[in-house]
Amino acid sequence: MSDEREFLRLTADLAADFVDSLAERPVRPEASVEEMRRALGGPLQEQPRDPREVIDELSRATEPGLAAMGSGRYFGFVIGGAVPAALAADMLTSAWDQNAALALPTPAAAVVEEVVGGWLAELLGIPGSASFALVTGCQMAHATCLAAARHHVLAQVGHDVERAGLAGAPPIRVVAGAKRHGTLDRALRLLGIGTDAVREVPVDDQGRMLTRALHEELRGDRNGPTIVCAQAGEVNTGAFDDLETAADATRDAGGWLHVDGAFGLWAAASPTLRHLIAGAERADSWATDAHKWLNVPFDCGVAFCAHPEPHRAAMGIRSDYLLHAEPEAGRDPVDWNPEHSRRARGFTVYAALRSLGRSGVTELVDRCCAHARRFALELGDLPGCEILNDVVLNQVLFRFEDDEKTNAVLTRVQAGGEAWMGGTMWDGRAAIRVSVTNWRTTSADIDRTIAAFERALADLAG
Repeated sequence: MSDEREFLRLTADLAADFVDSLAERPVRPEASVEEMRRALGGPLQEQPRDPREVIDELSRATEPGLAAMGSGRYFGFVIGGAVPAALAADMLTSAWDQNAALALPTPAAAVVEEVVGGWLAELLGIPGSASFALVTGCQMAHATCLAAARHHVLAQVGHDVERAGLAGAPPIRVVAGAKRHGTLDRALRLLGIGTDAVREVPVDDQGRMLTRALHEELRGDRNGPTIVCAQAGEVNTGAFDDLETAADATRDAGGWLHVDGAFGLWAAASPTLRHLIAGAERADSWATDAHKWLNVPFDCGVAFCAHPEPHRAAMGIRSDYLLHAEPEAGRDPVDWNPEHSRRARGFTVYAALRSLGRSGVTELVDRCCAHARRFALELGDLPGCEILNDVVLNQVLFRFEDDEKTNAVLTRVQAGGEAWMGGTMWDGRAAIRVSVTNWRTTSADIDRTIAAFERALADLAG
């Protein structure tokens, strides 16, 4: 056995040891940022070192500073774990070390992207003619989709933004809800559109855009370039904008409808939840994450565009030295996403979808939502607990009597290490949000988490 093979086996054992620990290890990290600086910092040594020593030391030094984000009791943010097939495919992806920009140098990476793009579109109710890109996450999916939207709405008024830039272009109006995700605003900054372009639509108590206000905003300036950003799954409540109304209003205004479906778009995979996403198929672009509900390792987002021409116009690239495939010979991923050299992240998506199948994806989504409903019922029975949202998907938003009590309970639960979830602000008040998106989460994990809240309340009362 070669030294390199043995080294990789030892490394795989370290990875497996960490995964094995997820069921019982504290969910919080045990070490602080400063402790990690002391353990990992210092000057770079002059001479090379044995890779086995480096990996052994790295594993031991980082262990206290790792959160158990793949645990079934990690409910912070909306992130999944990694299903076993996707985790294994991710390890192979690193070993294969393919630059997935072009089809000719690595046809396997290019074709696997073609395949998963079609599978994902079908699962998520997106027209099969849509173009797509696998990107780092929903942040870059927004940037990709909104770049295509920028091209389209400016081309409608005779401005070629790829050639002339935004200087001299008519202003773009971006219509979005007051509870939109911050990644939309950052995408607008990256694209040079800017956040001053946003016409903010008021929302209801669940974070959904008020349809009358949306219509009024879009009637106010019918002739200017317009992009409407609707939301499928508000990050605190899980609520969905009325996508049918958004599609009607955007069409009447001659605009482009973009759907932020970072996690909520996956409701389309469930027959019992699909009604929440009604109208999404009429959008012009969609952004979602595979490293959320599909439970592939970081990083993997997906951008879809109903209009391939503006998508490719915004993202495509040509250089004399690049080996581009002929259109009939293959799809070059570099023409559809903002990255040049890039990881072949399609392999993990392929493995996850192959291992789960359509019914497995449906069951995963339905099971997480059932866990969320149970959380809401049992948390709501705790003394002083108020459930703040209609639990329509996988998000549970709640608080206790006042901000001080809410924050104190959350701090105790986080510090206990039994479970981890984040705090937030909702309508100016402190709240706690539970996100259930991990394939590992079981009823026993919910039992343990509810018990952690009961202990926190008892400690505060004691």
